[in-house]
Amino acid sequence: MKKSVQQIMLGTVTKNENETRQTLASIRAAGYDSLELNGFMIRPTSFLVRAMTKAAGMPVGKGGNYDWKGLLQEAGLTVSGVHEDLGSIKRDPAGIAKEAQDFGTDFVIITGMYRFDYSDEEALSSLASDLNQYGRELKAHGVHLLYHNHNCELRKVGNKRQGITAYEYLIDHTDPEAVNFEFDSYWFTEGGADAASWMRKLGSRLKLWHINDRGTRLTGPSMTPILKSDSMELGFGNMPLDTLSAIAKEAGIEAVVLESHKNWVDKDPVKSLTLSAEYLKRTLG
Repeated sequence: MKKSVQQIMLGTVTKNENETRQTLASIRAAGYDSLELNGFMIRPTSFLVRAMTKAAGMPVGKGGNYDWKGLLQEAGLTVSGVHEDLGSIKRDPAGIAKEAQDFGTDFVIITGMYRFDYSDEEALSSLASDLNQYGRELKAHGVHLLYHNHNCELRKVGNKRQGITAYEYLIDHTDPEAVNFEFDSYWFTEGGADAASWMRKLGSRLKLWHINDRGTRLTGPSMTPILKSDSMELGFGNMPLDTLSAIAKEAGIEAVVLESHKNWVDKDPVKSLTLSAEYLKRTLG
């Protein structure tokens, strides 16, 4: 099982190529063997995309101008997958597949839909159809399509009180030969769902696992009895990561991918991912 880091964590520590080399070397030294890339970070992107990610607290920097393939090879890191948007895949499935293969991976991951109503059954039906179609096209080029969740997939279809969730709809309406899943346990836990039961439900369709922990970093007395949770280094929060790790191993996933969301110890993503690596070594070997 590969131990990977999601590239979105690295925008603040890849401001130039020399800093990028140092960051990748630190990732390798911490015990990770791969990176999960984002299409919008490995090629030049628009100002709007960069501004949106910066506003979300996860700046992408200017890494789109770097030779990522060369930098990763130099650091001794492989690629566990490439995140892409559905529009890019529709426009050029062969090109997206080739890019992934050039990086040495056969996983292309869709990261969820922007400005999309997951309670709309007609929209979900269209999305499932697109996933099936382009999953088959990518497969014809030797690449597998995975769907990555956040928490919006927990919305009930049609907003029915006893209805199924959008995620269950996508599982039921996609072809396992064309579409599988990268499961993000943090976001389903944040949405109030039992991440373990969903991982078990995915079974062999669970190919990659996005790992994070969830808790609070506040020190000193609390102003109120209620604290706001955020992402945490692995083992420092309250998620049942040991249980989830056992399920992931049983499913035979190809990689576990760390992605935490800016709430890093000392505001340092490298220090944060190094702390998390200790949990991965202890639990997953």
